[in-house]
Amino acid sequence: MKLYTCGQTDHAAALGHPCGRAAKALRDAGYEFDIETVEGYRLMPWTRRGKRDEIREISGQDNVPVLVTDGGDVVSGSGTIARWAAANPAGA
Repeated sequence: MKLYTCGQTDHAAALGHPCGRAAKALRDAGYEFDIETVEGYRLMPWTRRGKRDEIREISGQDNVPVLVTDGGDVVSGSGTIARWAAANPAGA
């Protein structure tokens, strides 16, 4: 399982950062996962040029967080990832 995040990786969940919230939701659901940092920032679109091609190919859009499950499912967005993790706890 791999979680693609911005430079914040899995930090700042308490501050409401989307990447941190997604990582926290996965951990709370009992998952172990790899984190891959994707360069570029949403509020500075010029920093994304040529750096989010893999995310676009995987998810059809440029934003992170994006989760790729071991089964190959793609889940995009912190809220969607959190709901997926709550509905699919590890070991269930």
